[in-house]
Amino acid sequence: AEAGGPRDTAPGQQLRALFYALAPGESSFRTVEEVPDYVEKSIPFFITFIGLEFAVSWIQKRKLPGRINDGISSLSLGILSRLPDVLFRSIELISYIYVWNNYRLFELPWDSPWTWYLTLLGVDFAYYCFHRMSHEVNILWAAHQVHHSSEDYNLFTALRQSVVQKYTSWMFNLPMALFIPPSVFAVHLQLNLLYQFWIHTEVITKLGPLEWILNTPSHHRVHHGRNPYCIDKNYGGTLIIWDRIFGTFEAEDAKVVYGLTHPVNSFDPIMLQLRPLAHIWNTFWATPGFCNKLSVIFKGPGWGPGKPRLGLPEEIPVITGKEVPFNPYVPAYLNCYALVHFAVIVDLYTELLASMTMLSQGAVLLRIGFVILSLVSFGLLMENKSKAGILEIIRCLVFIGVYKLGYFRSQFSFLGYAYEV
Repeated sequence: AEAGGPRDTAPGQQLRALFYALAPGESSFRTVEEVPDYVEKSIPFFITFIGLEFAVSWIQKRKLPGRINDGISSLSLGILSRLPDVLFRSIELISYIYVWNNYRLFELPWDSPWTWYLTLLGVDFAYYCFHRMSHEVNILWAAHQVHHSSEDYNLFTALRQSVVQKYTSWMFNLPMALFIPPSVFAVHLQLNLLYQFWIHTEVITKLGPLEWILNTPSHHRVHHGRNPYCIDKNYGGTLIIWDRIFGTFEAEDAKVVYGLTHPVNSFDPIMLQLRPLAHIWNTFWATPGFCNKLSVIFKGPGWGPGKPRLGLPEEIPVITGKEVPFNPYVPAYLNCYALVHFAVIVDLYTELLASMTMLSQGAVLLRIGFVILSLVSFGLLMENKSKAGILEIIRCLVFIGVYKLGYFRSQFSFLGYAYEV
């Protein structure tokens, strides 16, 4: 790498980064600019592990670990959550660097293993606090619930993220900016996120003694469950010790039924992002009394006048084990159509990430707008909505127009004609 630029990571290092298995000496950097983009470099491994999960699930159970409609929905939400990063630098790093530059009390050495391990604990504890608050404060839950909205549980679910959640999580990391260098924080912020990818699977059962210390697929399955025993449990990111210390741990027991206690029943990524916020807005105005209105925002999702802060446990819907996931019938050809066109959008999206520094702001906004339009159209197609076909025709006509004018480019020039067809 050039001096001051991001460091390159070997494939072996990048693979170990997914499991937080890097040593301090190979993942410590003097400046933020030198820190590799571990998340972006992990995309090929995401794809590889998703394929491996499909293969293992088929061998184990003779069935695939998910559905086309839910998988496209999860990937759409993942893409949508990353689009603001195309326009703005991460608010988590901006705020952290600001506090570090102006208010730090002292400076721990960036190249010390003790600083590295302290930051691991600090980032993970901050994540536990934020994650728990995201389940116990209604306005934060309105953002976080996107991640829990899938009724499947697989590696696609790990990519199912909120657009707005990052704009509330940043403040939980700021105390570390008083003494931990931004370059060390930037590494662990990514590694903590990457670790949480592989635990979103059913093909791994128990991991023996590691279950006492680490967050594992078994622990995280509980967190994603809507069974009464699963609600508000196992908030840890990398470590499960915080849940054991603060009394929020629950071991996997009865078969977990995934999703929200009141399913959203939609594959439209905009609907999944905004409907909970709309619900809070409507409830706020319908609830009498100023203090009650504030409680709608800042108490738990299950709160109501006269109820405890987190609501009544007996109001959680009973799980029978016969719950049927939202799965509208869609002809096989339409599933194939959606898959092919979604692949085209993924190509255009990755090309946008690679070339955004060379594009005008207008061209970037045009591409972002088209990606959002496409993801919404795919969601409506998967729901078999009557107006989805009209929206899809409009989307294809828009694509032809802007592609002919040169505003879109594929990473693979030989596919240009195929895209037009």
